Amino acid sequence: MALTIGVDVGGTKIASGVVDDDGRVIERGLRRTPAENPEKVAETIADAVTELAARHQVEAVGVGAAGFVDETRSIIRFAPNLAWREEPLRKRVSELVGLPVVVENDANAMAWGEYRFGAGRGESHVVCVTVGTGIGGGIVLGGELYRGRWGMGAELGHVQAVPDGRPCGCGNRGCWEKYASGSALLLEARNNAEADPSSAPHLLRLAGSVDAIKGEHVTEAARHGDAAALEAFDAIAGWLAQGLADLAAILDPGRFILGGGVSGAADLFVDKVREGYAERLTGRGHRPLAEIRVAELGPSAGVVGAADLARLR
Repeated sequence: MALTIGVDVGGTKIASGVVDDDGRVIERGLRRTPAENPEKVAETIADAVTELAARHQVEAVGVGAAGFVDETRSIIRFAPNLAWREEPLRKRVSELVGLPVVVENDANAMAWGEYRFGAGRGESHVVCVTVGTGIGGGIVLGGELYRGRWGMGAELGHVQAVPDGRPCGCGNRGCWEKYASGSALLLEARNNAEADPSSAPHLLRLAGSVDAIKGEHVTEAARHGDAAALEAFDAIAGWLAQGLADLAAILDPGRFILGGGVSGAADLFVDKVREGYAERLTGRGHRPLAEIRVAELGPSAGVVGAADLARLR
C-alpha cells in the first residue's frame, strides 16, 4: 500500500493527511497558516509533513494551494489570500522534507480527489465547481486534469457574467463569483431583508440586524421557511444554472460536481440548479444532460486529491 501526504493550504489553516492509494486518510493534521510570510508558510507545511512522515512510510507529498500555480507544478505565481509572489514552493518544501513534492492549485486538487474517489467516480469528463466565499473550479477531461498552457486554467469564478457588473477582487467587474457564491448569497439575503423585513423574521431574529447576517443564518432561516433567505438561494441557483450551461457549451462534460462550503446547504438549491441548467442549456432537447452532483469528500477532498496527484507525478 503506497502512502503519500496531501496538504491543503488555505488563507487561515493548513490541513494535512496521510492518504493510501484507495483515497483513505490514515492520519490528519491541522495548523494555522502564517499567511503574511511565504517562508514561514513553507516551513509550516514542512513541519506538518515531517510530523506525519515520522509515523508513516511515505513516498511523496502533494500540496494544494489557493493561487496561480505554474505549468511545472512548482512555482506559485500569485495568491490572492497569501503573500506568495513567484514563490518556488516545491523547491522550498522538498529541500525541507527530503521527499518529492508536487504543487497544485487547491481547486484542481479538490476536483481530482472527487474525480478519483468521490462524486466523479466512473465519469471521464468532470467539471467541479467549488462554491464558497468565491468560486473555484477544476476540470478533468478524458481522465486527465486540465491545467491550461501555463497551469492557470479553470479559474471559473472569473468568467464575466455581467458586463460592468459588481467589482471583483481580481480587478475586473461582473465575475460569475460575484453572483453565484457564498458572498453573493449573503448579499442577496441582506438586500432582501432590508427591503422587506417582514419576509425575514427568523433571519433577523438569528442575526439581530441586517448588517450582522452571516451565511449560517441564511441557511438556518431558509430551513425555517424565511422568504428572504429562500429567495437568496433561488437567486444563487439561477446564476449557478446559467454558469453551468455556459460551461457545458464549451466543455460538454458528463458530470458537474458542486463542492465548497455552500454545498453543505445543497438541499436548498441543487434541484433548482438542475432545473435551471436544463432550461438554459444550448441545444436543449437534442443533447444529453450532464449530471449535477454534490461533492462527497467534504473538507478532505483537497488533501486526498493533492496526495493522489503526488502519487501520479
